Amino acid sequence: MLPQLLKVFKEPNYSFSVRRDLVPHVNNRWHYHTEVELIHFDKGKGMQFVGDSIERFNDGDLVLVGSNLPHYWRFDDEYFGDQPTRYADTRVVHFCEDFWGDNFLQLPENASIKIMVEKGKHGLHIYGETAKKVAMLMQQLLEAEGPQRLVLLLTALDLIARCKDVTTLSSIGFSYDLVDSEKNRINDIYEYSVKNFRDKIALSEIAGVANISPHSFCRFFKSRTRKTYSQFLIELRVGHACKLLIEDNFSIKQVCFESGFHNFTSFHQYFKKITGKSPLTYKKEFVTS
Repeated sequence: MLPQLLKVFKEPNYSFSVRRDLVPHVNNRWHYHTEVELIHFDKGKGMQFVGDSIERFNDGDLVLVGSNLPHYWRFDDEYFGDQPTRYADTRVVHFCEDFWGDNFLQLPENASIKIMVEKGKHGLHIYGETAKKVAMLMQQLLEAEGPQRLVLLLTALDLIARCKDVTTLSSIGFSYDLVDSEKNRINDIYEYSVKNFRDKIALSEIAGVANISPHSFCRFFKSRTRKTYSQFLIELRVGHACKLLIEDNFSIKQVCFESGFHNFTSFHQYFKKITGKSPLTYKKEFVTS
């Protein structure tokens, strides 16, 4: 894909960076960087794009994004505006794979961490108790100094490396082209789609956003994302439907139309295909949990 190269800054007296973000728009665009990113959403909900993966992120999620893997977290509209109804609170760690030296990950004791970092090049979503423990370590990292910083980060990576509750986000076959001349095109497509997916988006309309012909747009989008634009829109709509079902403010039929689907039967089919569950089952699992 064609994301924007982001320069991650760290203070000169530190070998890696850690920060707390309280605003939802920090690096809020399709981007990549050479550093590995570990992010914990203490408070935050929206759509998550990692490689060719599209799904919702929620409070408590922990994600590891490997070197040069494009990603983008688009917070829900409730986090923006003059009077937002929700507030973001995230912890973010950035580190280079070799910041502890060329041979550190080659040590036999670090074999599992080396494998995990390699898997992270497709993005990892970490669940359960491990996510909670790593989140606590990231909080401690904000105040740590000296060798304790290295110990805390290594402990966090070791926990992730040994975790069983983890899923890979982007497909193994995902690839991307880092052409600077087109670095903003995919971001413009994503931004427009996230804002307008509830409506019908004509091919000529989205091609105009990308500033290319409709025929060229189809080839461009499929070659960069490994999916058609129609598939992409369906995933956005299903992701929004999941949000509405969890919030339990709408009937399933209302969720269908509020998410941009105009046919109740196709809504059921696409929802089950993507989530593995019917909308009713999905709703019941969260409401009764």
